[in-house]
Amino acid sequence: MTDQVPGPDSAAPQAADAHPQLRHEDTPSSSSDVLYPVVSGSIFASSISSAAERVRAILQQEEVGDRKCPLLFIQLNELLSTPAGLEWKETARWIKFEEKVEDGGERWSMPHIPALPLHSLFELRTCLQKGTVLLDLDAHSVKEIIDKALCRQPDDWVLPPELRDRLAALLLLQPRHQATKSPLLALADLGLSPCRGKAKNCPQPRAQLSETPLKEQLRNRFKKKLPPGAEVANVMVGEVDFLKKPFTVFVRLREVAALGSLTEVALPSRILCILLGPHAKVKAYHEIGRAMATLLTDELFQRVALQAKNQEDIIAGIDVFLDELTVLPPGKWDASARIPPPSCLPSPHKRISMHLRERKPHCNGSTAAAEDRPGLGHQHFSEELERTGRLFGGLVRDIRRKAPWYRSDFSDALHIQCLSAVLYIYLATVTNAITFGGMLGDATANMQGVLESFLGTAFAGSIFCLFSGQPLTILSSTGPVLVFERLLFSFSEDYSLDYLEFRLWIGLWVAFFGLVLVATEASHLVQYFTRFTEEGFCALISLIFIYDSLKKMLSLAEAFPINWHYRTDDVTLYSCSCNLSSPGHVWAGNATDTALPSPTALHEPPAAPAWLSRAQCLSRGGQLLGTSCHYVPDVTLLSFLLFGGTFLCCTALKHFKSSRYFPTGLRKLVSDFSIILAILIFCAIDVALGLETPKLLVPSELKPTNPTRGWIVLPFGANPWWVCLAAAVPAVLVTILIFMDQQITAVILNRKEYKLKKGAGFHLDLLCVSLLMIVTSVTGLPWYVSATVISLAHMDSLRKESTTSAPGEQPEFLGIREQRLTGLAVFILTGVSVFMAPVLKYIPMPVLYGVFLHMGVVALNSIQFTDRVRLFLMPAKHQPDLLYLRHVPLRRVHLFTAIQVLCLAVLWVLKSTVAAIIFPVMLLALVGIRKGLERIFSLHDLSWLDSIMPEPGRKEAEGKLPRKHEEEESDTEEVGDVLGAVLFCCCPHGRVGAEAEPGLGVQLGAAASAARRGRESQQPQHKASSPAEIVPKP
Repeated sequence: MTDQVPGPDSAAPQAADAHPQLRHEDTPSSSSDVLYPVVSGSIFASSISSAAERVRAILQQEEVGDRKCPLLFIQLNELLSTPAGLEWKETARWIKFEEKVEDGGERWSMPHIPALPLHSLFELRTCLQKGTVLLDLDAHSVKEIIDKALCRQPDDWVLPPELRDRLAALLLLQPRHQATKSPLLALADLGLSPCRGKAKNCPQPRAQLSETPLKEQLRNRFKKKLPPGAEVANVMVGEVDFLKKPFTVFVRLREVAALGSLTEVALPSRILCILLGPHAKVKAYHEIGRAMATLLTDELFQRVALQAKNQEDIIAGIDVFLDELTVLPPGKWDASARIPPPSCLPSPHKRISMHLRERKPHCNGSTAAAEDRPGLGHQHFSEELERTGRLFGGLVRDIRRKAPWYRSDFSDALHIQCLSAVLYIYLATVTNAITFGGMLGDATANMQGVLESFLGTAFAGSIFCLFSGQPLTILSSTGPVLVFERLLFSFSEDYSLDYLEFRLWIGLWVAFFGLVLVATEASHLVQYFTRFTEEGFCALISLIFIYDSLKKMLSLAEAFPINWHYRTDDVTLYSCSCNLSSPGHVWAGNATDTALPSPTALHEPPAAPAWLSRAQCLSRGGQLLGTSCHYVPDVTLLSFLLFGGTFLCCTALKHFKSSRYFPTGLRKLVSDFSIILAILIFCAIDVALGLETPKLLVPSELKPTNPTRGWIVLPFGANPWWVCLAAAVPAVLVTILIFMDQQITAVILNRKEYKLKKGAGFHLDLLCVSLLMIVTSVTGLPWYVSATVISLAHMDSLRKESTTSAPGEQPEFLGIREQRLTGLAVFILTGVSVFMAPVLKYIPMPVLYGVFLHMGVVALNSIQFTDRVRLFLMPAKHQPDLLYLRHVPLRRVHLFTAIQVLCLAVLWVLKSTVAAIIFPVMLLALVGIRKGLERIFSLHDLSWLDSIMPEPGRKEAEGKLPRKHEEEESDTEEVGDVLGAVLFCCCPHGRVGAEAEPGLGVQLGAAASAARRGRESQQPQHKASSPAEIVPKP
């Protein structure tokens, strides 16, 4: 939240002369009476200020009482003069950001960060300090509140009975609300309103406030943006000619009460603030009312206002609010500009917890540094990875953790979002099964092909979703496993071994080793997989997806060559005829159904007995003769258009929920079904154009791809007896590969930022994969492990966001829809896809490759590594304001990224060459390389760029580092605070000249300079923030 502040030259006269009527008779003469405690507590005092002490006590009391702070909708009603007399009119509203009624009175402004004049905050503080504060008032209606407020005014504020009645009647007038209308209602009002174009001259009746909500309040669509339990705070300001002194009342009710038609939405109220007074400078009361509403949007002040015991607590809350402001000078920004809300707001819990901690006061810059500093503990070290010291102890604990959630794993899937996730992941899984099945067939002479890939994916995936610890994981054949299968088949061919039998024994050994790892709780080692290892593996798999999709598209140019040599002038020379095997028998016919103007010049007589198609000619043993026989339409060009269009359409529709067009519900629905809509759109385009692009072809018969093999692989007979023992050697490499591939993916999926509530199951997942290795090895099906990219796409398709959000606020991410049904449905559909071939054949493969590209790009953009790679191409002045760039030198960031790029390049080379046999060892070596980085980078740098690896004795280092940072925090000084201190202490309430204490500003400035010089001789220099607008901490 940002507040406009006048500069030193203009603020003092403005605050001094703006509101002579607002200054009470007993305004303190000493500058320290009002503002000095705030300034001295935040900058100069050695101990914490009394205001901060009060706020801390209030927050601690709130924790003990466990009282939750409701979301406040704040409405500002302003008393305006109309031809019919004085009238209350809603002029602004707040939830988290401000919305103003535009000058025309027809629409609300865009939500924006409120910018307040500094003097309005000072005047508000004075009004609350000298006015009436009624806490825990026992009242249930507006009339009752006003009657008690008038009776409890101080003795020096006395009104004659007739003026008192007049004031009460004025406060009970019905306000005119600016309702939120749909576009259709706005158009209807435009055509039907009798006062169209002259709203200012339309008199309104002076109705009394209703004790029950009006129909307009109950129908107000704005209420949908407020969560259950929200309350209303009312701020009423205005000028009246019969008052000589300001009438200020701050009311907090003992119990929430429905105040009738006072507010725009029919919600209960607890807080009411009234400020009426004599005529003052233009918009003076308006700005003070905005200041009050802005204070109430502050989470910290809300808690203070709800828990305050007396008037001093309210003033202490304002003092703490003022203590956290940052000052921007005038002339350096456009004061009339509306600052848009940020894309995300910091958590208020950090700021509140900082006030609860016992610590030395420090400046705003250090506060920000403390808030955004990451913890030094490892992000994955949790209860799931703690050793029990017993055989299968971790597995037993995983089962106990997941068993209570098993029923809800199915009931939680009853949501429309799960349907879109099933369709999206199903098509991705089918495409992946066909792609890797085809590659396996080429690598193993069809010992494993597309059909085996379909059946294995359906069986292994279904079992895993039913019994695993993390059912959101999608099992699939992966690139590293494919590399090993290719090497194993080549080795078997070279040494005359039966491939499937040799593979069976390797799979059995891998399953045995996996069970040993589960029994010994080897998943405990997962905590050594830091972001360095995760990002290297995730980037590799994402690049494989991107590379394979592009490679498949480029291969279309070979299958469907572009007719580069076609010339329109030679159209009469193009012909194609069918020469049958019988001598002298030539059938002339259209060999290809082309789109050329005349691609075939037919030379046969009109009385030709029949036409033979290309397929018919070749089936009869004929030969195609002619210059146009090898012509095909521009299938490659259309395929690339479908490929690129699908990728761009998926990306655009996925981001459609943040668009400004159409209602929120429709935008979210389109975003959830973005992948399915993109596929349907470009399938329709393909059908409309009618070109024979390559289609999705699935097996239609349940028989092995290679007819020489069966469905069961026998363990003995084809290979020597010693092969079953020798298979243990390659099985060690496969075990390393399976463990790293499975557990790195599991670590990525169980990150804290996904807000998973049902816990992980590292040991249980590894057990499921190990047992599935036995079944797939015996049946000759592919080996399966967690697919990183598809699993991340599955998680992304199940994101939950808040249905209510304040105007200008992005929907809050609530977590992932954790359940087992979407994955189970995906794999069941994959299994029955054999019977869905007549439908699936209409889906072009370029469209699915476009989805593959989208998945790879999304996964690649989800890691910090990609952002740091982009920094290589950005000049420093154009680099984004990333947290790690604030605390780690840029050259160190580039060095860390360059090491990651080098490791990624080595992994790519290894998987693509004959050295791929050591690829699993290289994955394991990433952990060792990360350990070696601790000799190059400090723990501080690694805590920002990566995660700290667990190590004995590390706790002592972790304890020392925060203490060192806290000392730096308490000793760091901000230039804006010093300037603000000089301004505040020299000119409290804006007074200048003789009223200001002589020399006080010079003394404070000298004291601050001396203190800063002393600190600079002991502490490293910190860059100060540029003075800015007043920015209260959100």
